[in-house]
Amino acid sequence: MKVLLIGASGTIGKRLKECLELKHELVLAGKHSGMVQLDLANVDSIKAMFKNVGRIDAVICVAGEAKWDQFENMTEEDYYHGLKNKLMGQVSLVRWGKDYVSFGGSITLTSGVLADDPVYMSTSAAMVNGALHSFVKAVALELDNVRVNVVCSDLVEDSYEKYKDYFPGHTPVSMKRVADAYLKSLEGRIKGEIIRVKA
Repeated sequence: MKVLLIGASGTIGKRLKECLELKHELVLAGKHSGMVQLDLANVDSIKAMFKNVGRIDAVICVAGEAKWDQFENMTEEDYYHGLKNKLMGQVSLVRWGKDYVSFGGSITLTSGVLADDPVYMSTSAAMVNGALHSFVKAVALELDNVRVNVVCSDLVEDSYEKYKDYFPGHTPVSMKRVADAYLKSLEGRIKGEIIRVKA
């Protein structure tokens, strides 16, 4: 399959690239790297990327940003950052990507454990992740030609040392299990699913 991998230079993206390139043709995309560039917060950038890439069999997005800070410090603009980038950026991938993905192909989005198990300073990220879950379940009811799923992973092994203080008591999940979750969406037949990866 020809797979558009967005966020290929990130923590999960690098491992996913290694896994996928064994069987699939990859088109790598990122904000500052890859074969094509895009800004998830800019719908025109997303539309231009799809026009540039053309017909594909699947989209996997492992990118997206949201602001982390104490609730009392968060401004409206801080919340809009996550809404425009990680939430609406991925919604836009479905809105415009569905016309480029072959029949029966898939679009796999990324949320995270904060949707179910928030931690300190995560009001924006938790809100965005939860909204992605609701969006995927709802949009799957309306799309017949493309399958849409979302992977929701706990803290991953490759990020454990960097983020462990933010996630007390969370047991990191292996990168293989995370990659397998994306494979389940890509190569399986499921749709409208929240694919949770927990230790």
